[in-house]
Amino acid sequence: MANVGDKVKVFCKNDVLEGVLMPEEDSNIIFLKLVSGYNVGLKKSEIKKIEVLKKYKEISEKSSKPVMKKGLKTISILHTGGTIASKVDYSTGAVIAKFTEDDLLNLFPEIKGLANIKSKLVRNMQSEMMRFPHYNILAKAVAEEVKKGVDGIILTQGTDTIHYTSAALSFAFEGLGIPVIIVGSQRSSDRGSTDSAMNLLSAALFITKTDFSGVGVCMHENTNDKICWILPGTKVRKMHTSRRDAFRPINAGPIARINYEKETVTFATTYEKKDLKKKLTLKLFDEKLKIGLIKPHVHMYASEFEAFKNFDGLVIELLGIGHIPSMKVDEFTGENEKILKAVQSLAKKMPVVVAPQTIYGRIDMNVYSPGRDLIKAGVIGNYSDMTPETAFIKLAWLLSNHKKDVKELFEKNLRGELSERSEREEFLI
Repeated sequence: MANVGDKVKVFCKNDVLEGVLMPEEDSNIIFLKLVSGYNVGLKKSEIKKIEVLKKYKEISEKSSKPVMKKGLKTISILHTGGTIASKVDYSTGAVIAKFTEDDLLNLFPEIKGLANIKSKLVRNMQSEMMRFPHYNILAKAVAEEVKKGVDGIILTQGTDTIHYTSAALSFAFEGLGIPVIIVGSQRSSDRGSTDSAMNLLSAALFITKTDFSGVGVCMHENTNDKICWILPGTKVRKMHTSRRDAFRPINAGPIARINYEKETVTFATTYEKKDLKKKLTLKLFDEKLKIGLIKPHVHMYASEFEAFKNFDGLVIELLGIGHIPSMKVDEFTGENEKILKAVQSLAKKMPVVVAPQTIYGRIDMNVYSPGRDLIKAGVIGNYSDMTPETAFIKLAWLLSNHKKDVKELFEKNLRGELSERSEREEFLI
């Protein structure tokens, strides 16, 4: 008789499948975890036979209480959830989060030779559920570890909003003298193609091997397991739903490449160097702010903009080099004039800023009439090459800390979010 956790071969009417038997969620269906890591549900009525290939035997993990070794740097790992530090418990079929120092040493034993590890759970949640208060919580958690004198910090979270978090922390920290590297995993730990170990170990290697300071993101450069890179906190974006190399630098290059196998780090640009004498100051977010983000499109209505009339600020993702549907050109486009009036009205009430919907490239609203109309309407951010997500975070941060100077500071490079020039080589890097 097959039990949960057993490796089995299931003979169906039209197929034969092998996998691990998972807990039942429906009395009419059995669930298998395939070798690929994916789960499949099979109707019991279509199953001819189940053959047990290997009985499940729970393996007790040996406790290896962490010992602080002299000569090794100390890294604090702060967790917010995600799959980076988790594994499958086949007695329940669940992916269990592992957050203690002992857990991490069991999951990633290679890290013992790199650094002394401290580990702390800050939050356990999906990254898409985060709000401004969570950025303040994370910033304060980092500040606590900085006070303890650690050499670097790794922050783990789900990948969906890593680029929001990296931008938020980049702005929140002033006088950061050590590295804060954000790490995620595109593939869960129960899949053979998981990238969790490589990303985490590469981040640790980077911290121990370099004198970098600042906020960065460590993820795969490509789909193999040889190279990870460090990406700038305000110039990174998730560009694929599932690929391991989903995170790309936007209108910029990577900070560094890490070959974990060879234990080498190669910098690709200049960077701020570690300075333990710096005094960290936190510039946190107003947790009650309402910031909108709107994507113009064809057949748009003014009411879509008017929906943000009670917000504190708005980011518009401009079409092309800097446009929205704002001009009446024939008998079908009268609504466009109403759209421009709606933007004018909003800009009188709140900061309305812009970012390129194309993601790559730079806005220049002076080129065509629709763009010049937006400048007259009072929108902010001409010549910006910020991603929409970074523009969203920067606007929220400015309204939280520099409300009177939003127009001046939004168009000024504060944390590497604006490039001085656009390089041809940085497109689709």
